[in-house]
Amino acid sequence: MYFRVLLHGRELCFSILPSPLEATICNSIFGTHPEYDDYFFTHVMKFIDLTIPFGIGTPAWPTYEPLQVKYFKRLAPNGANGQLVTHSNHVGTHLDGEIHFYTPGKDIASLTFDFLAGSAAIVDLSDICGDYDIYTPEMIEERVEVRVGDILIIHTGYHHFGWDQPYGNEVRYMVMHPGPDDRFARWCMEKKIKWIGVDCGSADHPMNTKIREWMPAQAKAADEHLRAKHGKGLEQIFTPDMYQMMHLWMFDKGIIHAECVGGDIDLLVNRRVQVGCFPWRFVDGEASLARIVAMVDDSEYEALMAKKASLPKTKFGDCYDPLHVERLGGRGRVF
Repeated sequence: MYFRVLLHGRELCFSILPSPLEATICNSIFGTHPEYDDYFFTHVMKFIDLTIPFGIGTPAWPTYEPLQVKYFKRLAPNGANGQLVTHSNHVGTHLDGEIHFYTPGKDIASLTFDFLAGSAAIVDLSDICGDYDIYTPEMIEERVEVRVGDILIIHTGYHHFGWDQPYGNEVRYMVMHPGPDDRFARWCMEKKIKWIGVDCGSADHPMNTKIREWMPAQAKAADEHLRAKHGKGLEQIFTPDMYQMMHLWMFDKGIIHAECVGGDIDLLVNRRVQVGCFPWRFVDGEASLARIVAMVDDSEYEALMAKKASLPKTKFGDCYDPLHVERLGGRGRVF
């Protein structure tokens, strides 16, 4: 459970507490301490997980090291099970840090909770963007209110093609998902977005990354699609100066992003909500695995759980909305 702490009527910080009884105890402590006489705890909040399951089947971003797990001791004869784990930082739900692309930037350990948690807008673009499509600031603002200093989560719907989903299609998830135009990147700067989350392989359009070179068949299909839709091909839309702009234009300005968001995100589209991202306290880390959660009032949580109960589930227990998959044409072709 989650408690919001207020100071002089202004939201100041969050404190994770296991029970209302402990909140009462803390109220008593703060109430008798002269520095905290204006603190009080308000209502209970609960978490909605926006993290995908993490296992040896979780794909890393192309060419990055996947998760590998082995036992180096066993309960018999060692008296305990122990595992050795190796992986890159860009597998599963993860947060890219500034030094991933900006040498003098902050490492993951330098990110504060004030930065990592706060007010967020979650927007669903599955009704307007499909394979290789481009999203714009207008598409975002037509669907949800985005305020200065927000966290912004983009629901493309492509998490439905993740490894953990019944419609799993790794090529669509990593190589064919929609991505932003250059105006979107500039709009994020103007809005002073804290950080961005996406429910697919990259915050950049896949054809504005090295994937364009690695997947020539898909690059050709993307070029044909964009020419038919916009009258311009890949070379005209994603010019060399725009290469990986969501990384190269943004990280030196402190606007970073989380990739491979998912979990129960379908419960929370096109709305505002509190969101927190919890990476490792990773000194010199250029990125980190992360747990991302939304935080909702206790009273709303019951309604959301009722909605979840009405939706189909993945084998890991996350819900998914079949309407999003239908909009995107189903699973797609077999690769």
